[in-house]
Amino acid sequence: MTELKVGIAGFGVVGKRRKDCVDRHPHMRVVAVCDQLFEGEGVFPDGVRYYPDYRPLLAEDLDILIVCLTNEVAPEVSIAGLERGLHVFCEKPPGRNVEDIARVIAHERQHPALKLMYGFNHRYHDSVQDALQIIRSGQLGRIINMRGVYGKSKLITFNQPDWRTQREIAGGGVLLDQGIHMVDLMRLFAGDFTEIYSFISNSHWGYDVEDNAYALMRTKDGIVGMLNSSATQWRHRFHLDINLDRGSIILGGILSGSKSYGAETMTVVTADHDRDNGDPKEQITRYNRDPSWDEEISCFADCVLNDKPIQSGSSEDAFRTMELVYKIYYADPVWRNTYQIPNPDDCQI
Repeated sequence: MTELKVGIAGFGVVGKRRKDCVDRHPHMRVVAVCDQLFEGEGVFPDGVRYYPDYRPLLAEDLDILIVCLTNEVAPEVSIAGLERGLHVFCEKPPGRNVEDIARVIAHERQHPALKLMYGFNHRYHDSVQDALQIIRSGQLGRIINMRGVYGKSKLITFNQPDWRTQREIAGGGVLLDQGIHMVDLMRLFAGDFTEIYSFISNSHWGYDVEDNAYALMRTKDGIVGMLNSSATQWRHRFHLDINLDRGSIILGGILSGSKSYGAETMTVVTADHDRDNGDPKEQITRYNRDPSWDEEISCFADCVLNDKPIQSGSSEDAFRTMELVYKIYYADPVWRNTYQIPNPDDCQI
Protein backbone atom coordinates (compact mmCIF):
# COMPACT_ATOMS: atom_id res chain seq x y z
CA MET A 1 0.00 0.00 0.00
CA THR A 2 1.15 3.55 -0.74
CA GLU A 3 2.93 5.46 2.01
CA LEU A 4 1.54 8.96 2.35
CA LYS A 5 4.20 11.61 2.95
CA VAL A 6 2.94 14.29 5.31
CA GLY A 7 3.96 17.86 6.05
CA ILE A 8 2.63 19.75 9.08
CA ALA A 9 2.29 23.54 8.95
CA GLY A 10 2.21 24.77 12.54
CA PHE A 11 4.04 22.67 15.10
CA GLY A 12 2.56 23.79 18.39
CA VAL A 13 0.45 21.70 20.77
CA VAL A 14 -2.04 20.58 18.12
CA GLY A 15 0.58 20.10 15.40
CA LYS A 16 2.59 17.81 17.68
CA ARG A 17 -0.55 15.88 18.56
CA ARG A 18 -1.36 15.39 14.90
CA LYS A 19 2.20 14.17 14.29
CA ASP A 20 1.73 11.54 17.00
CA CYS A 21 -1.40 10.32 15.15
CA VAL A 22 0.47 10.17 11.84
CA ASP A 23 3.36 8.31 13.49
CA ARG A 24 0.92 5.65 14.70
CA HIS A 25 -0.65 5.20 11.28
CA PRO A 26 0.88 2.33 9.28
CA HIS A 27 0.67 4.11 5.93
CA MET A 28 1.62 7.70 6.81
CA ARG A 29 4.96 9.33 7.54
CA VAL A 30 5.80 12.89 8.57
CA VAL A 31 8.52 14.24 6.28
CA ALA A 32 8.75 17.86 7.44
CA VAL A 33 7.15 20.48 9.65
CA CYS A 34 7.21 24.25 9.94
CA ASP A 35 6.61 26.75 12.69
CA GLN A 36 7.44 30.43 13.03
CA LEU A 37 9.14 29.73 16.36
CA PHE A 38 11.94 27.78 14.68
CA GLU A 39 14.99 30.04 14.42
CA GLY A 40 16.15 28.39 11.21
CA GLU A 41 16.04 25.21 9.15
CA GLY A 42 17.24 21.87 10.45
CA VAL A 43 16.57 18.19 11.01
CA PHE A 44 15.19 16.53 14.13
CA PRO A 45 16.88 13.36 15.45
CA ASP A 46 14.11 11.26 13.88
CA GLY A 47 14.95 12.65 10.43
CA VAL A 48 12.01 15.06 10.15
CA ARG A 49 13.07 18.36 8.61
CA TYR A 50 11.87 21.66 10.04
CA TYR A 51 11.47 25.17 8.67
CA PRO A 52 10.41 28.56 10.07
CA ASP A 53 8.08 29.19 7.08
CA TYR A 54 5.56 27.12 5.16
CA ARG A 55 6.94 27.87 1.69
CA PRO A 56 10.00 25.59 1.88
CA LEU A 57 7.76 22.99 3.53
CA LEU A 58 5.60 22.97 0.40
CA ALA A 59 8.72 22.43 -1.72
CA GLU A 60 9.15 19.02 -0.06
CA ASP A 61 7.96 15.82 -1.73
CA LEU A 62 4.58 15.54 0.01
CA ASP A 63 1.19 13.93 -0.49
CA ILE A 64 -0.65 15.55 2.42
CA LEU A 65 -0.49 18.91 4.18
CA ILE A 66 -1.86 19.19 7.73
CA VAL A 67 -2.57 22.82 8.65
CA CYS A 68 -2.44 23.72 12.37
CA LEU A 69 -1.97 27.48 12.06
CA THR A 70 -3.67 30.55 13.45
CA ASN A 71 -6.98 31.55 11.91
CA GLU A 72 -5.76 34.42 9.76
CA VAL A 73 -3.21 32.33 7.83
CA ALA A 74 -4.87 28.88 7.79
CA PRO A 75 -6.95 29.64 4.64
CA GLU A 76 -3.91 31.01 2.77
CA VAL A 77 -1.82 27.94 3.55
CA SER A 78 -4.69 25.54 2.80
CA ILE A 79 -5.09 27.16 -0.62
CA ALA A 80 -1.33 27.00 -1.20
CA GLY A 81 -1.39 23.29 -0.38
CA LEU A 82 -4.23 22.62 -2.83
CA GLU A 83 -2.48 24.61 -5.54
CA ARG A 84 0.63 22.53 -4.87
CA GLY A 85 -1.44 19.40 -5.60
CA LEU A 86 -1.67 18.20 -1.99
CA HIS A 87 -4.51 16.70 -0.03
CA VAL A 88 -5.22 19.09 2.87
CA PHE A 89 -6.37 18.49 6.44
CA CYS A 90 -6.96 21.78 8.29
CA GLU A 91 -7.83 22.31 11.93
CA LYS A 92 -11.00 24.17 12.91
CA PRO A 93 -11.95 26.93 12.59
CA PRO A 94 -11.33 27.11 8.84
CA GLY A 95 -10.52 30.81 9.06
CA ARG A 96 -11.64 34.06 10.66
CA ASN A 97 -14.97 34.32 8.84
CA VAL A 98 -17.28 32.76 6.28
CA GLU A 99 -15.50 34.46 3.40
CA ASP A 100 -12.27 32.63 4.32
CA ILE A 101 -13.76 29.16 3.97
CA ALA A 102 -15.61 30.18 0.80
CA ARG A 103 -12.26 31.18 -0.77
CA VAL A 104 -10.74 27.80 0.11
CA ILE A 105 -13.72 25.95 -1.35
CA ALA A 106 -13.39 27.90 -4.61
CA HIS A 107 -9.85 26.54 -4.95
CA GLU A 108 -10.92 23.05 -3.85
CA ARG A 109 -13.39 22.94 -6.74
CA GLN A 110 -10.56 23.60 -9.17
CA HIS A 111 -8.86 20.40 -7.93
CA PRO A 112 -11.61 17.75 -7.71
CA ALA A 113 -9.11 14.90 -7.33
CA LEU A 114 -7.80 16.32 -4.04
CA LYS A 115 -9.29 15.73 -0.59
CA LEU A 116 -9.97 18.62 1.80
CA MET A 117 -11.05 17.85 5.35
CA TYR A 118 -11.49 19.97 8.48
CA GLY A 119 -10.62 18.87 12.00
CA PHE A 120 -13.90 19.00 13.90
CA ASN A 121 -12.50 16.49 16.34
CA HIS A 122 -15.54 16.20 18.62
CA ARG A 123 -17.44 14.43 15.82
CA TYR A 124 -15.08 11.48 16.23
CA HIS A 125 -15.50 11.00 19.99
CA ASP A 126 -17.04 7.63 20.82
CA SER A 127 -19.85 9.25 22.86
CA VAL A 128 -20.85 11.43 19.90
CA GLN A 129 -20.71 8.52 17.46
CA ASP A 130 -22.85 6.38 19.79
CA ALA A 131 -25.37 9.21 20.25
CA LEU A 132 -25.56 9.71 16.49
CA GLN A 133 -26.23 6.00 15.96
CA ILE A 134 -29.13 6.06 18.45
CA ILE A 135 -30.62 9.18 16.86
CA ARG A 136 -30.38 7.81 13.34
CA SER A 137 -31.88 4.48 14.41
CA GLY A 138 -35.11 6.24 15.38
CA GLN A 139 -35.52 4.16 18.54
CA LEU A 140 -36.19 7.26 20.65
CA GLY A 141 -38.16 9.10 17.98
CA ARG A 142 -37.34 12.51 16.55
CA ILE A 143 -35.41 15.28 18.28
CA ILE A 144 -37.54 17.91 20.04
CA ASN A 145 -34.84 20.17 21.39
CA MET A 146 -31.20 20.42 22.47
CA ARG A 147 -29.52 22.41 25.23
CA GLY A 148 -25.76 22.80 25.17
CA VAL A 149 -23.13 24.42 27.39
CA TYR A 150 -19.46 24.50 26.49
CA GLY A 151 -17.34 26.68 28.72
CA LYS A 152 -13.89 27.36 30.07
CA SER A 153 -12.62 29.77 32.70
CA LYS A 154 -10.64 32.14 30.46
CA LEU A 155 -10.18 33.06 26.84
CA ILE A 156 -6.52 32.08 27.22
CA THR A 157 -6.03 28.83 29.16
CA PHE A 158 -3.10 26.56 29.89
CA ASN A 159 -0.45 29.16 28.90
CA GLN A 160 -1.52 29.15 25.25
CA PRO A 161 -0.54 32.05 22.97
CA ASP A 162 -2.73 35.14 23.35
CA TRP A 163 -3.66 35.44 19.65
CA ARG A 164 -7.12 34.14 20.56
CA THR A 165 -7.93 37.53 22.12
CA GLN A 166 -6.94 39.50 19.01
CA ARG A 167 -9.78 39.96 16.53
CA GLU A 168 -7.49 40.67 13.57
CA ILE A 169 -5.89 37.23 14.03
CA ALA A 170 -8.66 35.09 15.52
CA GLY A 171 -11.77 36.64 13.98
CA GLY A 172 -13.81 35.89 17.10
CA GLY A 173 -13.61 34.73 20.69
CA VAL A 174 -14.84 31.75 22.68
CA LEU A 175 -17.69 30.92 20.29
CA LEU A 176 -15.42 30.68 17.26
CA ASP A 177 -12.56 29.01 19.14
CA GLN A 178 -14.34 26.48 21.36
CA GLY A 179 -18.10 26.86 21.05
CA ILE A 180 -17.83 26.05 17.34
CA HIS A 181 -17.57 22.39 18.39
CA MET A 182 -20.99 22.55 20.08
CA VAL A 183 -22.45 24.44 17.11
CA ASP A 184 -21.07 21.75 14.81
CA LEU A 185 -22.51 18.91 16.91
CA MET A 186 -25.94 20.54 17.02
CA ARG A 187 -25.84 20.75 13.21
CA LEU A 188 -24.67 17.14 13.02
CA PHE A 189 -27.60 15.93 15.14
CA ALA A 190 -30.41 18.25 14.00
CA GLY A 191 -29.49 19.68 10.59
CA ASP A 192 -29.27 23.35 9.67
CA PHE A 193 -30.84 26.05 11.83
CA THR A 194 -32.72 28.73 9.93
CA GLU A 195 -34.03 30.99 12.72
CA ILE A 196 -31.49 32.44 15.16
CA TYR A 197 -31.64 34.85 18.12
CA SER A 198 -28.63 35.71 20.24
CA PHE A 199 -26.89 37.82 22.86
CA ILE A 200 -23.12 38.24 22.48
CA SER A 201 -21.02 39.76 25.26
CA ASN A 202 -17.44 40.71 26.08
CA SER A 203 -18.34 42.45 29.34
CA HIS A 204 -16.16 40.35 31.68
CA TRP A 205 -12.69 40.01 30.15
CA GLY A 206 -12.97 43.20 28.10
CA TYR A 207 -11.28 42.06 24.89
CA ASP A 208 -12.70 42.93 21.48
CA VAL A 209 -13.79 39.30 21.08
CA GLU A 210 -16.68 37.66 22.91
CA ASP A 211 -16.37 35.92 26.26
CA ASN A 212 -20.00 34.70 26.19
CA ALA A 213 -22.45 33.82 23.45
CA TYR A 214 -26.07 32.84 24.10
CA ALA A 215 -28.11 31.52 21.18
CA LEU A 216 -31.67 30.30 20.64
CA MET A 217 -32.11 28.58 17.28
CA ARG A 218 -34.72 26.62 15.34
CA THR A 219 -34.57 24.38 12.28
CA LYS A 220 -37.20 24.49 9.54
CA ASP A 221 -38.56 21.23 11.05
CA GLY A 222 -39.07 22.90 14.43
CA ILE A 223 -36.11 21.48 16.38
CA VAL A 224 -34.98 24.08 18.92
CA GLY A 225 -31.37 24.44 20.04
CA MET A 226 -30.18 26.50 22.99
CA LEU A 227 -26.49 27.22 23.42
CA ASN A 228 -24.14 28.99 25.83
CA SER A 229 -20.50 29.23 24.79
CA SER A 230 -18.62 30.75 27.69
CA ALA A 231 -15.22 31.92 28.88
CA THR A 232 -16.62 32.58 32.37
CA GLN A 233 -17.34 28.94 33.20
CA TRP A 234 -15.11 28.64 36.27
CA ARG A 235 -15.55 24.86 36.42
CA HIS A 236 -14.83 23.77 32.84
CA ARG A 237 -17.93 22.17 31.37
CA PHE A 238 -19.17 20.29 28.32
CA HIS A 239 -22.82 19.26 28.45
CA LEU A 240 -25.42 18.56 25.79
CA ASP A 241 -29.03 17.47 26.44
CA ILE A 242 -30.80 15.98 23.42
CA ASN A 243 -34.50 15.46 24.10
CA LEU A 244 -36.48 13.20 21.79
CA ASP A 245 -40.05 11.89 21.59
CA ARG A 246 -39.40 8.82 23.72
CA GLY A 247 -36.37 9.70 25.77
CA SER A 248 -33.18 11.71 25.99
CA ILE A 249 -29.48 11.45 25.29
CA ILE A 250 -27.22 13.39 27.64
CA LEU A 251 -23.59 13.91 26.71
CA GLY A 252 -21.59 15.00 29.73
CA GLY A 253 -17.90 15.79 29.91
CA ILE A 254 -15.38 15.40 27.13
CA LEU A 255 -12.00 13.70 27.20
CA SER A 256 -9.45 16.36 26.29
CA GLY A 257 -5.77 17.12 26.59
CA SER A 258 -6.40 19.33 29.61
CA LYS A 259 -8.36 16.62 31.49
CA SER A 260 -10.42 19.46 32.97
CA TYR A 261 -13.86 18.71 31.50
CA GLY A 262 -14.54 15.64 33.60
CA ALA A 263 -15.35 12.07 32.62
CA GLU A 264 -16.90 11.59 29.19
CA THR A 265 -20.30 9.95 29.56
CA MET A 266 -23.46 9.27 27.59
CA THR A 267 -26.69 8.84 29.51
CA VAL A 268 -29.59 7.29 27.60
CA VAL A 269 -32.97 8.02 29.15
CA THR A 270 -35.91 5.84 28.14
CA ALA A 271 -39.16 7.60 28.91
CA ASP A 272 -42.38 5.84 29.85
CA HIS A 273 -44.79 8.75 29.91
CA ASP A 274 -47.53 6.76 31.65
CA ARG A 275 -45.42 5.29 34.47
CA ASP A 276 -42.13 7.01 35.26
CA ASN A 277 -43.52 10.33 36.60
CA GLY A 278 -40.44 12.25 35.48
CA ASP A 279 -37.96 9.74 36.91
CA PRO A 280 -37.30 7.37 34.01
CA LYS A 281 -34.85 4.54 33.54
CA GLU A 282 -31.31 5.58 32.64
CA GLN A 283 -28.31 3.77 31.24
CA ILE A 284 -24.94 5.48 31.64
CA THR A 285 -21.88 4.69 29.54
CA ARG A 286 -18.50 6.02 30.64
CA TYR A 287 -15.71 6.38 28.08
CA ASN A 288 -12.24 5.91 29.50
CA ARG A 289 -10.11 6.55 26.43
CA ASP A 290 -10.20 8.98 23.52
CA PRO A 291 -9.42 7.43 20.13
CA SER A 292 -10.91 10.38 18.25
CA TRP A 293 -7.65 11.99 17.10
CA ASP A 294 -6.33 8.76 15.62
CA GLU A 295 -9.72 7.88 14.14
CA GLU A 296 -10.05 11.27 12.45
CA ILE A 297 -6.64 11.07 10.79
CA SER A 298 -7.27 7.44 9.85
CA CYS A 299 -10.55 8.37 8.13
CA PHE A 300 -8.78 11.12 6.18
CA ALA A 301 -6.00 8.75 5.11
CA ASP A 302 -8.60 6.17 4.01
CA CYS A 303 -10.32 8.79 1.83
CA VAL A 304 -6.98 9.69 0.24
CA LEU A 305 -5.74 6.14 -0.26
CA ASN A 306 -9.03 4.77 -1.59
CA ASP A 307 -10.37 7.91 -3.29
CA LYS A 308 -13.46 8.11 -1.09
CA PRO A 309 -15.45 11.30 -0.47
CA ILE A 310 -15.05 12.99 2.91
CA GLN A 311 -18.04 11.86 4.96
CA SER A 312 -17.65 13.93 8.14
CA GLY A 313 -15.66 17.15 8.40
CA SER A 314 -15.98 18.06 4.71
CA SER A 315 -15.56 21.59 3.41
CA GLU A 316 -19.36 21.76 3.17
CA ASP A 317 -19.60 20.88 6.88
CA ALA A 318 -17.00 23.55 7.67
CA PHE A 319 -18.81 26.18 5.62
CA ARG A 320 -22.22 25.48 7.16
CA THR A 321 -20.85 25.45 10.70
CA MET A 322 -18.94 28.72 10.15
CA GLU A 323 -22.08 30.18 8.56
CA LEU A 324 -24.10 29.30 11.68
CA VAL A 325 -21.45 30.77 13.99
CA TYR A 326 -21.64 34.03 12.07
CA LYS A 327 -25.43 33.96 12.01
CA ILE A 328 -25.23 33.84 15.82
CA TYR A 329 -22.92 36.88 15.79
CA TYR A 330 -25.10 38.68 13.27
CA ALA A 331 -28.35 38.04 15.17
CA ASP A 332 -27.27 40.37 18.01
CA PRO A 333 -27.76 43.87 16.55
CA VAL A 334 -25.44 45.55 19.05
CA TRP A 335 -22.61 43.11 18.34
CA ARG A 336 -23.32 43.24 14.59
CA ASN A 337 -23.08 47.02 14.46
CA THR A 338 -20.15 47.36 16.86
CA TYR A 339 -17.93 44.98 14.92
CA GLN A 340 -19.46 45.44 11.46
CA ILE A 341 -20.40 41.77 11.13
CA PRO A 342 -21.46 41.11 7.51
CA ASN A 343 -24.63 39.15 6.80
CA PRO A 344 -23.44 35.53 6.31
CA ASP A 345 -26.32 34.98 3.88
CA ASP A 346 -24.47 37.26 1.45
CA CYS A 347 -21.62 34.72 1.18
CA GLN A 348 -22.52 31.57 -0.71
CA ILE A 349 -20.59 28.65 -2.21
